[in-house]
Amino acid sequence: MKVLVIGGGGREHALVWKIAQSPRVSVIFCAPGNAGIESLARCVPIAADDIAGLKAFALSEHIDLTVVGPEGALALGIADEFRRAKLRIFGPTRGAAQIEASKSFAKDLMVRARIPTAASRTFEVLDQALAYLERHPLPVVVKADGLAQGKGVVVAATREQASEAVTDMLGKQSFGAAGRRVVIEEFLDGEEVTIMAFTDGKAVVPMVAAQDHKRVGDGDTGLNTGGMGAYAPAPVATPALRSEVVQCVLRPAVEALLQVGSPFYGVLYAGLMIVRGRPYVLEFNARFGDPETQVVLPLLKTDLVDVMEAVVEHRLDQLDVEWHDRAAVCVVLTSAGYPGSYDTGRPIKGLVDLSSAPSDDTLVFHAGTKHDGNEVVTAGGRVLGVTGVGPRWTEARERAYKAVRAISFDGCHFRTDIASRALRSGV
Repeated sequence: MKVLVIGGGGREHALVWKIAQSPRVSVIFCAPGNAGIESLARCVPIAADDIAGLKAFALSEHIDLTVVGPEGALALGIADEFRRAKLRIFGPTRGAAQIEASKSFAKDLMVRARIPTAASRTFEVLDQALAYLERHPLPVVVKADGLAQGKGVVVAATREQASEAVTDMLGKQSFGAAGRRVVIEEFLDGEEVTIMAFTDGKAVVPMVAAQDHKRVGDGDTGLNTGGMGAYAPAPVATPALRSEVVQCVLRPAVEALLQVGSPFYGVLYAGLMIVRGRPYVLEFNARFGDPETQVVLPLLKTDLVDVMEAVVEHRLDQLDVEWHDRAAVCVVLTSAGYPGSYDTGRPIKGLVDLSSAPSDDTLVFHAGTKHDGNEVVTAGGRVLGVTGVGPRWTEARERAYKAVRAISFDGCHFRTDIASRALRSGV
């Protein structure tokens, strides 16, 4: 069968890598792809948000299954367009993708479905938002309502910080259309964890839990980013907690979307805060997380294509999804200055040595890379995701950082404490 993967980041590289392992797949296309994906798939120069171009390509190539990576394409309605053209696609409709594309929509849905989440208010008028902040307890969380590539969230410790965040979003429109509406919510103090699940609109199959590292600096300091690393499975997600998340978060969300006429087909991502042993939803995403995918997929034993087809064909309840009893750690290498401004075009050294000795225990997923002649150079803020896999945290982490130390480019930055919390847990 022919598969088309849409996107060009580390998540998409991980998806292509896993899909390529399926004996049922004859050829993989990726649009637009990157320098690492080129070794596994035929990259085509179509942007991930060019819905018409992607549909035309899928029709002309007789694509059997399309897999959507980035949230932007889902929010634009790519799944709707493909299904109208009788093309099979793994990903939710535009209506269902609102659970990520609009935080206010997600909050309203959670309230109606009685899904535990932080108390919040939504504002479109700057003066009203500022007045509300004057009486809100601190710290407080300010979120851009729309898609902001993981950067539209400010945890404000002071009223000045909170006011500045709201003014930037509503007054200065620092996030464009994504910040035309802001959600102000209570701060929840606990431990974060991500649980993604496959769903065909009815059945819900959770994946192994992962823990992301959002802050740019060691010790969770500095600005929020799209993700500096991740590990799975997260020790905080005990079997009891995972069961509670399925029953009290994931199933109610899927049922609520079905009730409003937007059944969800694909991957539902629940970003959670565990407060005194209970899960509260920080956010929902409508697709695989990044970089969580880079640690979750290496632990998936079942053929990913089989899972995706079961979702598309609404028979997920008939499939037994199995996982390896191992651990995975991903360390993200970024350009200097990320998540602010950064330079690109820096030659990356060390990749050849790693690729000459491929191993399922050490994986290098390209995020922001491209070819410049015979060289691979940086082409984004997040450049590479280096994943180590092992029987325990210690081995997985050692393998990841050993590979990280073999790679270099001007301005390379990475955190040195990914998965340290897992190590402290003694698992």
